Amino acid sequence: MDAQTNLLIISDDFSLYETVKKAPVAVDFNVFFSQTDDEYLDVIRENGIRVVLVDCSDSLAAGLVIMKKIKKADALVDVLVGGEPIGRDAVLDIVRAGATDFVPKPYERDILGDILRRISRKGELRRETLHLEKKLERKYVFQGLISRNPTMLEIFGTIENIAKYFSSVLITGETGTGKEVVARAVHSLSPFGDKPLVICDSAAIPENLFESELFGYKKGAFTGADKDKRGLFEEADGGTIFLDEIAEIPVAVQAKLLRVLEAHEFRPLGANENTVVDVRVLAATNKDLAEMVRTGAFREDLLHRLNKVVIEIPPLRERPEDIPLLVRHFLQEASRNFSKNVRGVSREVQKLFLKYTWPGNVRELANVLESAAMLCKKDFVDVANLPKYLREYVPPEGAVAFAGRGHLSTLADLEKEYIAYLLKVTKGNLRQTAKILSISRTTLYNKLAKYGLRN
Repeated sequence: MDAQTNLLIISDDFSLYETVKKAPVAVDFNVFFSQTDDEYLDVIRENGIRVVLVDCSDSLAAGLVIMKKIKKADALVDVLVGGEPIGRDAVLDIVRAGATDFVPKPYERDILGDILRRISRKGELRRETLHLEKKLERKYVFQGLISRNPTMLEIFGTIENIAKYFSSVLITGETGTGKEVVARAVHSLSPFGDKPLVICDSAAIPENLFESELFGYKKGAFTGADKDKRGLFEEADGGTIFLDEIAEIPVAVQAKLLRVLEAHEFRPLGANENTVVDVRVLAATNKDLAEMVRTGAFREDLLHRLNKVVIEIPPLRERPEDIPLLVRHFLQEASRNFSKNVRGVSREVQKLFLKYTWPGNVRELANVLESAAMLCKKDFVDVANLPKYLREYVPPEGAVAFAGRGHLSTLADLEKEYIAYLLKVTKGNLRQTAKILSISRTTLYNKLAKYGLRN
């Protein structure tokens, strides 16, 4: 390392400080010591501490309180929690609470040294990246995700912290918010990032084919099964499977899915023996699974198994500060693809984009800009290059738009009205309506049936 990193050991055992000072790792660190009282916050602030080891001699809970105080004071400090060995789920809980890692006792010099050096290098790189990004118009990029929204930045940290521990993660959010991008980020940062990531689009699988698609079948299992077929779980063995729109999986198949999560085995159709797999599961949905449990459409035990870690992605309308960053990114991408030099959007387009509610979220914005870049004949996108529904968009005037209803509208009411509006604008063109909403036509058919809308 070019410069030493400041390390603070918080413990009631001073001998731990002496042990670390004598270890080879001390060459790369300026080591400080504090007991488990509130003075450690002053030590961190006054000495520019970047890495902290909280030694939980008596109480893990007390150590977690210290860790949370440190993270609240400076979110960029890497905090290691040390204590007696605990189970995998408990380690995941500690990481989810904000710790960078858990170090089991007894502390072995070489192992502790390796962990500290890795954490220090990661911290230095992260801080340098943040510094450069602030200079470059605060452009934030993380594993394909682009945001400077505080909630999204917390999600970046969550992804980084859980990636090496997760067995299952539930990703929630509206259509088009980037759930698959988040799934790819979690997989990529995991120890199995070089192994397969198998994508299952649950909404595209006919109900009677779910079991064979997920778990495969043997030759002769049914009429037309003229050879063995591996299911998606077997294809993902050693890696990760991403179950997109998991709410679409039939209840009967959910029981078999729960078995895979709990026992890591399943039985293909027509097989006499179980197949054992080592697969991590990422699931995504834009539906309220708790409500589906209440109505019997989703298994409660499966939900509990999936939602150990939940990543909830906010819609684009709650992240207006991200729109300029995303516009710049998508236009740069479109310029490369179309061999153009589209440098930005007009002031009128900027205002329109910030007023528009983006029901299709980031995916809709990407589609709009891709289309606009193709049509654009200048070096910037103007209102004339936008789709008709955007050119004609009249934003609601705050609460006045809802006051005339005589009641508070649910999200379902608003979605129904917006789909009806799009059908009118597109003159019943389902393909165009689905594209604007950034959903498949199958999903659109389901929504039309749900809301009793006729084309």
